[in-house]
Amino acid sequence: MNKIFNEDCLLTMEREELQDKVDLIITSPPYNTSRVGATDPYGSRYDEYRDKMTDDEYIDWTVKIFEGFDKVLKKDGCVLYNVSYSSENTHLMWLVIADIIRETNFVTADCIIWKKGHAIPNNRSKNKLTRIIEYIFVFARKDELKSFNANKKVKSYIERTGQANYENVYNFIEAKNNDGSNKLNKATFSTELVVKLMDLYGQEGGLVYDPFMGVGTTANGAMEFGMEYAGSELSTEQVEFSETKLHQVIITEETPTVDIVQSTALDPFWD
Repeated sequence: MNKIFNEDCLLTMEREELQDKVDLIITSPPYNTSRVGATDPYGSRYDEYRDKMTDDEYIDWTVKIFEGFDKVLKKDGCVLYNVSYSSENTHLMWLVIADIIRETNFVTADCIIWKKGHAIPNNRSKNKLTRIIEYIFVFARKDELKSFNANKKVKSYIERTGQANYENVYNFIEAKNNDGSNKLNKATFSTELVVKLMDLYGQEGGLVYDPFMGVGTTANGAMEFGMEYAGSELSTEQVEFSETKLHQVIITEETPTVDIVQSTALDPFWD
């Protein structure tokens, strides 16, 4: 693995090499909340994506994505889906979650609160709060709700029944907003967040997939944690940015030689 495909994720998830191969999905899709102006057809968040569908279009698109997840995700794998809302569009996130549950093979198993390091700018509304948290919904297949993989440790067993008592893990994570600003994508999360999520649900040596890879944060977190990665990204510039960043990580952390940088495992894989 260790590929980023420069294409629509709906195409990537049809690829034979990904069918039933993914252990974990971590992603943050476009929220469909960008302000779109006449001189800025893509809004302010991305370099090559128009983040402004109708509500119905966005919901239908999300349902198709989760149908793709059902094809690539292994048995008992789960989806960590980071979404939020805007001051102008407060309702859509909840409609999307409801239709994922109604229309797909997935159901919410948990909701993790991600507290970011800062919230800028402050909300100037007289009645709306400044949001410093976002949601990460944990989705599992409906028939795997009691069996999907997590890394909670057994603390003890009940002697009479043999039932396990697991450690107490809270659905709250504090992590940086991002790994630094960049002009290509202003809606990134942080490697710190990815690694903390993998601590909960990842498997060393397993495969994580991000259908909206952006500037490569999930891939970077996978390398730090010890997972392989696969991703999809529409923007050629963001794919190139990701590959360059990941090459630099390998040079810095693994070896001073250039041979690994030129290996097929990290060659660009877009069409």
